[in-house]
Amino acid sequence: MSTQPQAPVTVVPPLPNRRNSELLLLGFAALITTVALLIVEANQEQGLNWDLAQYTLGYLALFAAAHVAVRRFAPYADPLLLPVVALLNGLGLVMIHRLDLAEGAAGGARGPSANQQMLWTLVGVIAFCLVVAFLTDHRMLARYGYVCGLVGLVLLVIPAILPSSMSEENGAKIWIRFQGFSIQPAEISKILLLIFFASVLVSKRSLFTSAGKHILGMNLPRPRDLAPLLAAWIASIGVMVFEKDLGTSLLLYASFLVIVYIATDRISWVLLGLLLFAAGSVVAYHAFAHVRVRVETWLDPFADPDGAGYQMVQSLFSFATGGIFGTGLGNGQPGTVPAASTDFIIAAIGEELGLVGFAGVLMLYTILVIRGLRTAVAVRDSFGKLLAAGLASTLAIQLFIVVGGVTKLIPLTGLTTPWLSYGGSSLIANYVLLAILICISHSARRPLDGKAPNATPIAAARTEVIGRV
Repeated sequence: MSTQPQAPVTVVPPLPNRRNSELLLLGFAALITTVALLIVEANQEQGLNWDLAQYTLGYLALFAAAHVAVRRFAPYADPLLLPVVALLNGLGLVMIHRLDLAEGAAGGARGPSANQQMLWTLVGVIAFCLVVAFLTDHRMLARYGYVCGLVGLVLLVIPAILPSSMSEENGAKIWIRFQGFSIQPAEISKILLLIFFASVLVSKRSLFTSAGKHILGMNLPRPRDLAPLLAAWIASIGVMVFEKDLGTSLLLYASFLVIVYIATDRISWVLLGLLLFAAGSVVAYHAFAHVRVRVETWLDPFADPDGAGYQMVQSLFSFATGGIFGTGLGNGQPGTVPAASTDFIIAAIGEELGLVGFAGVLMLYTILVIRGLRTAVAVRDSFGKLLAAGLASTLAIQLFIVVGGVTKLIPLTGLTTPWLSYGGSSLIANYVLLAILICISHSARRPLDGKAPNATPIAAARTEVIGRV
């Protein structure tokens, strides 16, 4: 009886999903947040109280629940995304609590901002867990691309048609106000429109890559193919003019151009889009007073330091006071800057943490953006690549707009800093954005056949490469 030699069986150990690493990093984020709170309380000569324990325990419980959701429903997701966001959210809570103390010390009623921000964090983490649990395949979003686009545009238009009493604050019509409650629909619109852009570009890519005239070394698109670009431009300029919101206008249009460039690899679309936006901005500057005021304040805030330029002047003084290492948490005067807990929380961080702390916060955002882009490179479907790249790019663009406005690099806008600033709409929308990015990351990093131990040698090699990303 003869026996045939059997082919060797390749046994590939299961890929590590790095959830324990994520848990360790979340513990580190919780430690930094707790120590920062204690430093604020000590420098403000506040005793240990129940509020401090509430913040700490609530923070631990929320991100433990988020970790459990990721471990259960997206076990191969990038282990850095959630801890970095947890640390940013924690630092935002610390700074908002510190500003509450400053408001109380100035003789005003101690604001409930930190308590409300903790409540919004709860809602945001719940939304995050729901998206991670139910979005089993990010490609299902492509089926609803046009619905998302329509809803996103409607949400953008609603504040413009509402009376000023229900939509306007600080000159910008960007709110929808209810009795005791308000939302900023543009935060939700940016995600819906990104899904729409990615869906359309995947299905209509040939339209954007059609050959056109060759001018100055560039292939310009055909005139009949410019409809999507013109529609995005009209919507962007409309937000700038009718809602007086320069930040959202720039964010949406820049995000659209980035996704178009990634999809087509044609710089001509970007240059043409920038020319259109520049022309529209020049016309808006000469035609509308609120645009002209923003630009003039940016050029010389000290021309009216007690009026239109007051906020920018105080922001610059805050950065100057902070210097390299800052005054220390609880030792500065960040409350002198109007809207310090919302639009200008970066100025408060620059004053109390200095250039070093400010650079550290920017580095956290850089990690998020880089990991998002690496997810876009690793994921296997075109829609996922465009959506992940769009989400990561939107974070980078929004951060540039916020930091550029607060530091006088570009005209001041009304955007908030993701996960740091006080605000429910922004916090919830950005947690949904994070959840979508987590789901795409899970799809990009998981084994190709879902069973790494029985994978073929070729599949095992591919999963190993993806697992290292």
